[in-house]
Amino acid sequence: MAKTVERRDPSEIQRTSSRFLSLYSAAVYDVLDEMGLPSQCLDLAIKPLDRTMVVAGPAFTIVGGPDPRPKDEWPPDPRLDNYGLFEAIRPQQVVVVAAAGEVHCGHWGELMSNAAKARGAVGVVIDGGIRDGRLLFEIEDWPVFARYTSPIESKSRYRIWDIECPIAVSGSLNSQVRVNPGDWIFGDMDGVLVIPAEAVGEVLVRAEEAKTVEDRVRSEIRRGVPVPEVYAKYGRL
Repeated sequence: MAKTVERRDPSEIQRTSSRFLSLYSAAVYDVLDEMGLPSQCLDLAIKPLDRTMVVAGPAFTIVGGPDPRPKDEWPPDPRLDNYGLFEAIRPQQVVVVAAAGEVHCGHWGELMSNAAKARGAVGVVIDGGIRDGRLLFEIEDWPVFARYTSPIESKSRYRIWDIECPIAVSGSLNSQVRVNPGDWIFGDMDGVLVIPAEAVGEVLVRAEEAKTVEDRVRSEIRRGVPVPEVYAKYGRL
């Protein structure tokens, strides 16, 4: 049974996002690993368009796949008809797209990005392709993570099947990572992590503590303190 999407206060989500954005994925992953959640890293082929891009927020999930039918042959779906998916996006969400192995099209692009951003979304992560790459760079504060770029139109090749449902995204240590609506997404140049909604608070606090320790380690190493001495003191390197 799918989990119920938790409706959190937007200001709380904003504060949580800001705290994640001050971290880095390696520190967050270490905490997930310590908590017995080692397989929450998406396939490492899913990369930011620019290495400086960082994204954090609860997931708005989309799943689609290969479909050769023109739009007039699609079964009616009031949630998806007339681009209704954009009306479902809420502020601070990260759009996460699973393309079910379709490997040629651009499954998302610049106009869709502008539409999602206008609804308050803060970025997009695609287990598939992105198009309009040059135009995407013109969207201010819009991080994009994707497997590849492509000029190929998705029409009559791919379509969205469902939104706000559990989806399977390609993983790194396992074949797939489950992403539930409302799970947290955190990504930077090293990779994209999925943090189960119920673990977000603990992961965040522990990652911040780890960063504090690593900042001290970094400072002492830069001052020339011998590495064995630093490691003996902090137990971290």
